[in-house]
Amino acid sequence: MQRVITSEQMRDAEQAAIRSGRVTEARLMDRAGYAIADAVQSRWGGAGPAGNRAVVLCGPGNNGGDGFVTARILFARGWNVEVWELSGGGERQAAAAEARESWLASGTIRPLEEFEERDAPEGTVAVDALFGTGLSRPVPPVVCRALAAGLGGGRLVAADILSCISADTGRLLASEGFNPGPAALTVTFQWAKHGHVLGHGAVLAGELLVASIGLEPEARQLEADRRAPQLYEPSAERLRVLVGKSALRHKYEHGHVMVVSGGPGKGGAARLAARGALRVGAGLVTVGSPPTAMAEHAAQLNAIMLEEIASAAKAARYSRDRRVSAACLGPGMGVGDRTKRMVRCMLGAGFPVVLDADALTAYERDPEQLFDMLRDDCVLTPHMGEFGRLFPEESAEMEDPLARSKIDAVRAAAERSGAVVLLKGHDSVIADPAGGVRVVASAGGRSAPWLATAGSGDVLAGIVTGLLARGAGPAESAACGAWLHAEAARMFGPGLVAEDLPEALPGVLRGSGL
Repeated sequence: MQRVITSEQMRDAEQAAIRSGRVTEARLMDRAGYAIADAVQSRWGGAGPAGNRAVVLCGPGNNGGDGFVTARILFARGWNVEVWELSGGGERQAAAAEARESWLASGTIRPLEEFEERDAPEGTVAVDALFGTGLSRPVPPVVCRALAAGLGGGRLVAADILSCISADTGRLLASEGFNPGPAALTVTFQWAKHGHVLGHGAVLAGELLVASIGLEPEARQLEADRRAPQLYEPSAERLRVLVGKSALRHKYEHGHVMVVSGGPGKGGAARLAARGALRVGAGLVTVGSPPTAMAEHAAQLNAIMLEEIASAAKAARYSRDRRVSAACLGPGMGVGDRTKRMVRCMLGAGFPVVLDADALTAYERDPEQLFDMLRDDCVLTPHMGEFGRLFPEESAEMEDPLARSKIDAVRAAAERSGAVVLLKGHDSVIADPAGGVRVVASAGGRSAPWLATAGSGDVLAGIVTGLLARGAGPAESAACGAWLHAEAARMFGPGLVAEDLPEALPGVLRGSGL
């Protein structure tokens, strides 16, 4: 799986390569410029020399140097190239200054302040090389106007990252009211950055191309760093291990999931979770119901078993007698004392537990009471509101666009709670108490906006519980569950409702080679 890194880690890797003597800063800049130019040429270079037009927007730093190199290469390949430069920013570093001078041997430079939409008509490739990963403050209005003009042609290419996005948090750093569309393509170097998979950055990156610039020794070192987040996408072989079945194993060997239900009229969420657990391959799934809700469940459940659970003590006895492998609590349970008793009971039973929705909100006034009971095989699956109630400090820091990223906040939450935390979203982040982080990005070409529907989170909680019951580790269960959940939404497409998600899972699994 691919690692995602911070802008500081990228700078450190580049400096380590330069100190080693393997490469110079100018050579790294050349490689970056060639990667951008090659990507542009391969996608839009078919019009012939007379029809290929590019505008390159250059900033004052090394990202601007990448842009000057790109302009020079495209010009040498017969493109009609114009370069526009942001004034100010102090003295350039040597490599960027050299790249600028090399371009001046081929063409001219115009001030970015004069760049308008008419300068990038439809069909023009606009290369954004204004700030890249070095951005640490909101960009000025002149940059917002230039980006909007470049986006208007439909072929904007971001050099490293769109120049209004923080590479470390994915948040929008721009003038108030600026709401850009996505780039057609982002070309980044050696690793994806946090800002490519989080927040606005995940949505605005467009197609993301990670190009090598010769930092493979540094890449191997980073791969060994367990705390470097992974962009999670399971291989077909790994999926077979997690959700495949063998003819030599019977249903009891694929785990028994218990989903604890709420009262009458509140059971739909539990049934959705149960269906998710069953579809992901749990051998048995039982909905544990209050006596007053039994008739409602019985009218709607077939393959899922039903057990009257009147008290936490009854739940404990049933769990022991029926060898429950994992439990899911929260969907539709309510936030009263019964929910707290059930949570204490299930956490004391010794098997993995997924806590979602009401099982989290029930502890909003005293989160530490919950954390004291958790183990590292438990999974919390909050959305942003629930996360804020359990982890108010970590949540508040995410509100500042220049402070803690979602990755940092979820890692801190997992360390504080002692459990795996899955913070849901188009940029789902999964962290374990030891500091490991996985990101499931559902944006750009992998977008799944149809998941914004009531009940989809309940299905996700069930999928994660089913994977836990089958023997997967808690962090991988959460990550694989989030990935399968998004894949099911993409497969079904527009019009999705929560009930469709479990029924789409078999198609996802077949398409993955199972």
